Amino acid sequence: MARLLRIEYPGAFYHVTSRGNEQKDVFKSHTDRERFLGYLESATTRYDAVIHAYCLMNNHYHLLMETPAGNLSQIMRHLNGAYTTYFNVKRKRSGHLFQGRYKAILVEADEYATELSRYIHLNPLSTNIVARPEEYQWSSYKCYTGQSRSPSWLKTDFIMKYFAANSAEASRKYRLFVEDKLGKEYENPLKGVVGSSLLGSLGFIETITAVHLREKTVGREVSGLRQLTKQPLPEEIIIVVKTVFADNEKLARQAAMHLCHKHSGSKLKEIGGLFAVCESAITEGSRRFAMKVTEDKQLKERLEEVKRKLGI
Repeated sequence: MARLLRIEYPGAFYHVTSRGNEQKDVFKSHTDRERFLGYLESATTRYDAVIHAYCLMNNHYHLLMETPAGNLSQIMRHLNGAYTTYFNVKRKRSGHLFQGRYKAILVEADEYATELSRYIHLNPLSTNIVARPEEYQWSSYKCYTGQSRSPSWLKTDFIMKYFAANSAEASRKYRLFVEDKLGKEYENPLKGVVGSSLLGSLGFIETITAVHLREKTVGREVSGLRQLTKQPLPEEIIIVVKTVFADNEKLARQAAMHLCHKHSGSKLKEIGGLFAVCESAITEGSRRFAMKVTEDKQLKERLEEVKRKLGI
């Protein structure tokens, strides 16, 4: 199998995970976790890393991270290298602590940042460590909901802006956003990863492929990225949706918004302009329509008809 792609450029967003060697615990005490958080802080001051969300589990961790300097590899050498040294010295051991290379998925932030932050903050519930996300001490969740003071190195504003301009209202809406999935099965946002390394719209993936992968050797992952079809224009989507949903103007608008969001490759700002709504309204409207589709068989069939006509 070809190695996972490492695509680095200024301003890139990543969902990063790193697991203990042989699935063994890498955090065995409060002190261990505090030390790792200290390395996250030093990564922001020494290497300009921007940490948007985190969760430290027993044998792995999750980060939603931005790299203004385009230096992911340097940041990860610092995090995993410094922590491994600390862990080994403390426990008089030697050798690898983490399993192979860390996994970094390049993310289209406008599309997936909010959903990935929810996935990260719900991670402790997936292993039944706690019943509610605020009960887990070692994640950034309570900093988002206003239940804990956010450290200076944790940047919550990028994600919170999608919920409200007012910080208190944004915290309330974010809490409801996360709690909406409590006790439910929901689709893992990482299920949509392409080539083991990219998560985003077709437009985003095509751009990354053209700009950053042109000179790379074509291996299993890269060839998978290049097996892409051209996405339809938002205007084309709207026209086709109107023909299929001609009997229901309101539903047609919702369907068009959802399909433009998921399949046009256009920026949220551009889509919002077409529908005369803000960017967060596009994201939320698309999410609600997707939920409605899962509960309505006839609606799903009509949506599939639109997709067939558009060649999606």
